[in-house]
Amino acid sequence: VQLQASGGGLVQAGGPLRLSCAFPGRSFSDYCMAWFRQAPGKEREFVAAISWSGGSTYYADRVRGRFTISRDNDKNTVYLQMNSLNPEDTAVYYCAAGSPLSPLNTVMTASGAHSWGQGTEVTVSS
Repeated sequence: VQLQASGGGLVQAGGPLRLSCAFPGRSFSDYCMAWFRQAPGKEREFVAAISWSGGSTYYADRVRGRFTISRDNDKNTVYLQMNSLNPEDTAVYYCAAGSPLSPLNTVMTASGAHSWGQGTEVTVSS
C-alpha cells in the first residue's frame, strides 16, 4: 500500500494550504515521515520531517516559520500546513516514509526515504 497525498491546488500568494498524506495498513507510529517538493526543472528538495511520535520536527530553511508538519497516528496521516505561500513554493509535493523505526535524520534525504506518495501539485499565483 502506497502513501496517498492530497490537498494540493491553486492558491494566491500569501494564502494558506494544507496537505494530507495517508499511510494505511501500517503501524504508522513506527515511521518517521517527511515532505519533499520538486519544482519544474529542479531537483527534489526536502521540506519538513517529523518523528514517530510527533515530538520532533525539522524544516528546511526556506519554509521554517511558514510551514508546519504534524501527524495523527490514530488516522495514519501526516499533514503539512503551509502559510504565507509565495510563487517560489510552486511545486509537486511528495510525502515520504522512512524505513520502520529508522531515526528522523534518515528521512530528511530523498535517498533515505523508504516509501513515496504519488505527489500533489501546489501552484501559487502572484
